[in-house]
Amino acid sequence: MNDISGAKPLWQPSAEQVAGTTMTAFTRELESRYGVTLPDFAALHAFSVNEAEKFWDSFWDFAGIIAETKGERVLIDADKMPGAQFFPDAKLNFAENLLRRRDDGDALVFWSEDKVKRRMSWGELHALVSKLSQALKACGVGPGDRVAGFVPNMPETIAAMLAATSLGAIWTSCSPDFGVRGVLDRFGQTEPKVLFTADGYFYNGKTIESLPRVREFLTDLPSVEKVVVMPLISDEPDCSAVAGAQSIAEFTAGFDAGEIDYVRLPFNHPLYVMYSSGTTGVPKCIVHGAGGTLINQMKEHMLHTDTKPGDRAFYFTTCGWMMWNWLVAGLACEATLLLFDGSPFAPDGNILFDYADAEKMTLFGTSAKWIDAINKGGLVPKESHDLSTVKVMTSTGSPLVPESFDFVYEKVKTDMQLASISGGTDIVGCFMLGNPNGPVWRGEIQALGLGMDVQVYDDDGKPIRGEKGELVCCKPFPNMPVMFWNDDDGSRYRGAYFEKYDNIWCHGDFVELTDHDGIIVYGRSDATLNPGGVRIGTAEIYRQVETFPQVLEAIVIGQDWDNDTRVVLFVRMAEGEELTEALQKEIRTRIRTNCTPRHVPAKIVAIDDIPRTKSGKITELAVRDVVHGRAVKNQEALANPEALKLYENIPTLQED
Repeated sequence: MNDISGAKPLWQPSAEQVAGTTMTAFTRELESRYGVTLPDFAALHAFSVNEAEKFWDSFWDFAGIIAETKGERVLIDADKMPGAQFFPDAKLNFAENLLRRRDDGDALVFWSEDKVKRRMSWGELHALVSKLSQALKACGVGPGDRVAGFVPNMPETIAAMLAATSLGAIWTSCSPDFGVRGVLDRFGQTEPKVLFTADGYFYNGKTIESLPRVREFLTDLPSVEKVVVMPLISDEPDCSAVAGAQSIAEFTAGFDAGEIDYVRLPFNHPLYVMYSSGTTGVPKCIVHGAGGTLINQMKEHMLHTDTKPGDRAFYFTTCGWMMWNWLVAGLACEATLLLFDGSPFAPDGNILFDYADAEKMTLFGTSAKWIDAINKGGLVPKESHDLSTVKVMTSTGSPLVPESFDFVYEKVKTDMQLASISGGTDIVGCFMLGNPNGPVWRGEIQALGLGMDVQVYDDDGKPIRGEKGELVCCKPFPNMPVMFWNDDDGSRYRGAYFEKYDNIWCHGDFVELTDHDGIIVYGRSDATLNPGGVRIGTAEIYRQVETFPQVLEAIVIGQDWDNDTRVVLFVRMAEGEELTEALQKEIRTRIRTNCTPRHVPAKIVAIDDIPRTKSGKITELAVRDVVHGRAVKNQEALANPEALKLYENIPTLQED
C-alpha cells in the first residue's frame, strides 16, 4: 500500500531501475571524464550548475548532437543575464538532429479521437520532409523567414515544422480553435510567408472546418504568399475556399524524396516564435534558438524522463502549447511519438488509456486538470487497462495537487514514476521536473532541472527554503530566449524577466523548496491567467469586452477554484445598463469566437468601481488578492483604494 501521509515516498525506483537509467550512464560518464564523484542527484545537480561548461560540453557529446562544428568555446559572458552565449562558434541544424533514423519503424502514430488512426515510419517522415523542404525552398523560403501553422497535432504538422527548420526558417504555430483575432494578434506580428493548415479537425465527436476561418484572417495577413492544406476531416480537401491554396499533395508534386539539404546555422539562430501574454497589449513573441532548444529538450527527455531509442512517448497537447514543441524533440532521442488531437474525453474518458495499451506507451504526458477530471469521473484505469509499458507519467499546465498524486498511485498504476513538471513557454522547457533515480513525494515536483541554478527568493531577494517565494534562476542556461520579436533594444525582454532582480531570471512562479529538495508550485505570482493549465493574458479578453457599448470598463483575474484556475470577469456597466443573462451570453460568445474557449470567463460579475494606480492602471493583482482573502500590499499606490472593498466576499464567487 502506498503511503499518502507524506511520511514515506509514494514511489521509489529499485536499484536495478536506477542502474539502467540514462541519467546514471551520464553521471558515470562525467565521473570518468573529470575524475569527480557524484554519488546522488544532489551532487549531479550541483556539478551541473557550478561546472556549467563541463556539464553542457559533455552532454553535447553524450547526446550525439549533429553539427558542422561544436567549436572550442562552450560559454562566453557567463556573468551576463541576458547576454551569456552558449557554444558561440557552433553550427548546426535542428531538423537534422530530429531525423536521425530512416528505417521502417514507427516515427509517428496519430489518433484523432476515434475518427482517424494512422502511422508514419521514419523513412516516410524523412521523405515527406525532403519534399516539403524542396517545395518551401522553391517558394523562396530561407533562413529567418517565418512559416506558420494553424494546425492540429498531426504528423504532417511535424513534417512541416521540420521542413521549415531544415532551411533555417522559423516555425510558429497556434491551434485551430483560436478565433480570428487571436490568430492575428500572433501571426500579425511575426508576418509568416507560408501558412500550413488542415481542412479541419475533430473535437468532442464534432467535425469543425478550418478553411472558412483561414479565409477570414488571411484578409488581414498580407505577408502570407502560400497556403498549404493538410487533409484530416476529408481525404481530398476542397481548397477552393481559400484563394491560391494548395493541398499538401499538390504543393509537393514534382519533387522527389531524397537527401535533405540542411542549412547549418549558429547555435542561437531562431527556431521558434512562441506567444505568451502579459496583462497589456498583444501577446509577446518569444524567440527561441535552435541550439538551446535542442540541447535542453534532449537533456529533459534523456535524463529527466529517461527517454531511450525505441520508447513510445505521448503528450496530450495542442500546437498552441509549448508541450508540443517539447514533445517533438523526442525524435532526436529516436523515440516514437504518439500524437493525439481532439478531446481527451471523446468518445469517453478511457481513450488515452486505450491509446497507451494499443501503442505500448512508455511516457504518458498529460495535465493536472485531466488527472483531476478522470478522478472525478470515477475511472479506475488500474482495473480496466494493462498499462504495463508505461514507465513515467508526467503532468504539467498547473500544479498537481496532493490528492491527484494519491489517485494516480491508487487508481492508475502503482509502479510508475509520477513526474509533475513546470517551466513554460518562456524557456520552452522546464525549471523543475522528474528524476528517474529518486523518490516521488506526495504533492512535490521531484527535482530541479540539471543545469538550472534555480532558487527561491523572498521579497528582499534573499534565498529561502521551506517558505513560499519567487522562483528565480541565478545563472544562465542555454534555452533562454534569444530575443523578443520586434524588440530591437531588448527592453521588453529585460523587462519581462530581469527587472525584479538584477542579472537574475525571475520567472513569475510562486514556489517553495522542500526538505526533500523537491518543489511545490503555488501558481503564478503575476496577473497572467492559467485556466486549464494554458497560460493566457488578460489583454486578449479586454479587447473583446471593450467592444460592448453597455460595458464601461472591465477587470479580469484568475480565481483559484477546484484545483485549477477559472477566469472571472468584472464589468462596470454604462449608466442605465444591466448585466443581463443575454448580455453575459453575448460576451462569452464573442470571447470564445475571437480568442479561444479557454479565455471564456466562468463568472461575469457587475461591479461599481475598479481600483487603479495613481497613474491610471487597473490593478488586477490587488483584486485577485482581495478575492482570495489576502492582504493587499502598497494600497498607498492606489488612487481609489476604497474600491477594493467591493471585491470582498462576493457570493457568486463562492459557488460553482
